[in-house]
Amino acid sequence: MLSGYDAIVIGASAGGFSALGELLPQLPAGLPQAVVVVQHLHPRGGEYLVEYLNSHCAMPVKEAEDKEPILPGVIYVAPAQYHLLIEQDRIFSLSVDDKVNYSRPSIDILFSSAAAAYGPCLIGIILTGANADGACGLALIKERGGLTIVQEPKTAETPLMPQAAINQTGGPNHILPLAEIAGLLR
Repeated sequence: MLSGYDAIVIGASAGGFSALGELLPQLPAGLPQAVVVVQHLHPRGGEYLVEYLNSHCAMPVKEAEDKEPILPGVIYVAPAQYHLLIEQDRIFSLSVDDKVNYSRPSIDILFSSAAAAYGPCLIGIILTGANADGACGLALIKERGGLTIVQEPKTAETPLMPQAAINQTGGPNHILPLAEIAGLLR
């Protein structure tokens, strides 16, 4: 497992449900990092994603709540129709501010706030998606010394989001097929 990191943030959009369903069940129980996920969702899709992941993952999966402390070994999913932010004291904050990149929750909002809270102790991952949400946030994670990982666009159901992240960061630390990302994290 990668040591020296306190949290992993993951962003996905179109095709993300199946990508998360492949990646997250490979993470072991007791992972020393918190995992925080933004998946662009239908307004009523969040509960189903949490239910599905909980039945397939070794780690507990829950919807993030406002003012909730972030704990290692838990997968948190952004609730539908809320931006999910991480405050400096590493607790969650929810916002109904305007959409960013046509999305709420926005990957960029999560990644930017996480980069400010965790600095070099953060891992950022961009998976499949059909817009550029997350590209700026991943670049900020890289700028602050965090580890950046992008799904190889050729292996993504929708390659636009991973390609935008590669372009925006000037090259992440790792570009990997989806099947290899969990191995790096373990």
